[in-house]
Amino acid sequence: MTVERVVHAPIEEVFAWLTTTTHYTASPLVVRCALRRRGAGTPYGVGAVRSHLWVIGWFRERVTRHDAPHTTEYVVDRSFPPSRHELGRMRFTAVDGGTHVEWTTRAEIRMPLIGAQLTRLLARPMITRAFGTILDAADAALSGKRGAR
Repeated sequence: MTVERVVHAPIEEVFAWLTTTTHYTASPLVVRCALRRRGAGTPYGVGAVRSHLWVIGWFRERVTRHDAPHTTEYVVDRSFPPSRHELGRMRFTAVDGGTHVEWTTRAEIRMPLIGAQLTRLLARPMITRAFGTILDAADAALSGKRGAR
């Protein structure tokens, strides 16, 4: 699943906002986010553990790559509903007028026989909608901040 947006702010600001996952509560689909363990070198760096409660479920994530301001990657170690998660990645590219963000995840609901179908029919649209609202919140926060300068 991949969601892409241009956030109208410099790459460093966009990377910092989107890797500080407590900002995600600016989305109406995100209830609570917390940093449970700081990462190496920076709070949300490699080894950081994040806990997220979204309207679609609960996730405990571990940051596996932090290459500011270009890439961050994570894996979901635990979730409810249970899922098999292979990769979460955000890539950031400077473009005219802002930063192109590509947010990709590879995951599947863990349910024997029907997990793939549930993922395709229910989880995919819910996850891509949640990612989209977070990216929209980043754009609103950062482009609004720039307008206020």
